Amino acid sequence: MSNQVLEELSKVLEARKQASLDSSYVASLYHKGLDAILKKIGEEATETVMAAKDGDPDKVIYETADLWFHSMVLLAQMGLGPEDVLQELQRRFGLSGLEEKASRNR
Repeated sequence: MSNQVLEELSKVLEARKQASLDSSYVASLYHKGLDAILKKIGEEATETVMAAKDGDPDKVIYETADLWFHSMVLLAQMGLGPEDVLQELQRRFGLSGLEEKASRNR
């Protein structure tokens, strides 16, 4: 089910690239550009942290959904999609965090 939701949302986000600015929040974000999208991700990440610090599971879920949503807007802006992230997570599956970090070429 979750992959299906991500795929459907990805399609909607792609379609919003063609939407009029006054009819779509996402279209307005695309129009404002990468910096606006990144700012929104930062805001949502902060709100997620604050919700976790408050210890309210419902708020954590709500804010994480916002963070994921805006992260998907970023992916779409860059011509990427959830499948790209899922492939990377699949690649890491079975590796310890230390092994994965050591394997990075950064």
